[in-house]
Amino acid sequence: MAEWRVTVDRSRCMGSGICTAMAGTYFLMDGERSRPAAEGVPPGEAVLDAADSCPAGAITVTAADGEVVGPRD
Repeated sequence: MAEWRVTVDRSRCMGSGICTAMAGTYFLMDGERSRPAAEGVPPGEAVLDAADSCPAGAITVTAADGEVVGPRD
């Protein structure tokens, strides 16, 4: 299965750290804001759960075909 692309809109990120607590393999704190540990990640629930839980809605997860898969509604 192809990797997903993870982005964090740092202008929206409020630095809550929820993403790093839930999926620390995929997210890092960079100063007071989060960033992806890598642009490409293997598909998985942890990444989607982190995107769903972001209080600022700053995380977007995109499939290889360009379809946005997270956050889920």
